Amino acid sequence: MTRRDFVRWCILGIALAIAGTVPRGAAQQRSPDVPYVPTPYEVVEEMLRMAKVTADDVVYDLGCGDGRIVITAAQKYGARGVGVDIDPRRIQESQANAAKAGVTDRVRFLEGDLFQVDIREATVVMLYLLPDVNLRLRPKLLRELRPGTRIVSHDYDMGDWEPDDIVKVPGPTYQHTLYYWVVPASVEGTWRWSLRTAVGEGTFTAHVRQQFQKISGDILQSGGPRAAITQGHIRGDRVSFQSVLNLGGAQVPVQFEGRVTGDTIQGQARLLEGSMAETSEWSARQVGHRSTKPTGS
Repeated sequence: MTRRDFVRWCILGIALAIAGTVPRGAAQQRSPDVPYVPTPYEVVEEMLRMAKVTADDVVYDLGCGDGRIVITAAQKYGARGVGVDIDPRRIQESQANAAKAGVTDRVRFLEGDLFQVDIREATVVMLYLLPDVNLRLRPKLLRELRPGTRIVSHDYDMGDWEPDDIVKVPGPTYQHTLYYWVVPASVEGTWRWSLRTAVGEGTFTAHVRQQFQKISGDILQSGGPRAAITQGHIRGDRVSFQSVLNLGGAQVPVQFEGRVTGDTIQGQARLLEGSMAETSEWSARQVGHRSTKPTGS
């Protein structure tokens, strides 16, 4: 066990001991999934910067504690915020803190189960939970959040959902780690498009596999060999990948980039080979099964 882990679990143990002294009359819906440990303000500031919060955002903090993240988002960036906590004491504290900060018109707090609350309006989600809680919450995040929603987790990752960015923040007792994800659109399934270029044209069918923000698969062309999808990536509703296609009797590397809207992708296809380099408009339509989540599990 590292020194950081030792300090962290000591703090959690103290918080659990304090939580155990609550009278029975203060019963909650169920026990909290995570004991209350406040996020240091310097970490709060970095979480908001990492998520690029603006006045157009709706920031949800799942397990909001004293409300400091959504209150700071409202004060500093003019964002709207929603804090969720199962502990009524934390909700009362959050509401009092919001009143003192003068942001009650920008934030609200919900006493409830973070696994049950509707989070579909969120454009940013903040987490300071535990590894097993993050993994249990992950399917809900992918199911309910719109492509492009940003997620920042303090200290704990999401298992095999690789973060899009990681930032270290020095602290008085240990170095904090922040993990950042952008919720990807779901593109798993079969897609079809036609492509016309100066060097040739063709109709293509792609069978796409998706694991979070990474995609792979095969592209089929009448009269041409099967081609692999490489360097496939999704960031929000933006998708990009490469393949080597048969155009005019030549094997030509092509870079595809586009925006996913429902069952269509619209963007550009760029030929990557020297003298053949050109950019064409590109539009693909989904013709096969669409996964409801951007992951195989």
